[in-house]
Amino acid sequence: MPRRIESLFLTGPEGRLEALLEEPELDAPVEAAVVCHPHPQFGGTMHNKVVYRLARGLRKSGCVVLRFNFRGVNLSEGEYADGIGETEDARVALREMQARYPDLPLLAAGFSFGSRVALRLTSQESAIWRVVAVGFPTRVEEREFVYAVHVPKFFVQSTNDEFGPRPQLAEFFETLPGPKELHWIDAADHFFKDNLDGLESVIEKIGSARSSSAAGPLR
Repeated sequence: MPRRIESLFLTGPEGRLEALLEEPELDAPVEAAVVCHPHPQFGGTMHNKVVYRLARGLRKSGCVVLRFNFRGVNLSEGEYADGIGETEDARVALREMQARYPDLPLLAAGFSFGSRVALRLTSQESAIWRVVAVGFPTRVEEREFVYAVHVPKFFVQSTNDEFGPRPQLAEFFETLPGPKELHWIDAADHFFKDNLDGLESVIEKIGSARSSSAAGPLR
């Protein structure tokens, strides 16, 4: 039976939101994930190559994945709203997954700006049981909301991330409450140049480790 792929529009706070729903390749989904894309004002979309690999890694692990474009991106209506409005867009996507897959646990994930949105959403939504933050931008100083996230947090970072340098990310990670994991990917830049395969492999492993809680950083 071919896997389900559906292009759709969600009813967002400022108009319709363009979205793409994809189920796993073979078996029925065992987890429902919402994936958030990079900064809308710097070319970020749900088709970004890192977002695509993030979504595919989660699908390989058994997730049904909903990617979507934030307000003002491609066919999504509205205008950029400083991350706060985009969190509301992500909440709409989360509600869609809750309605479609009421019996599945929920995961939030995102890359760069999208990782901030996923973490902020998780700090506000008790229904989310774990969160994956890829390429977290530590150069953005406002991040107190991350300390309110007490479900398992999985950080995945390039060793040469110019927006989340290794020393800054490591120091920030150490201050966070558990459960948590930190995975370093040997890559050339923020966009995991030269090692997107490594990123996808780690995401698949994180997705598959549903019964374990994070105890600390992984090297």
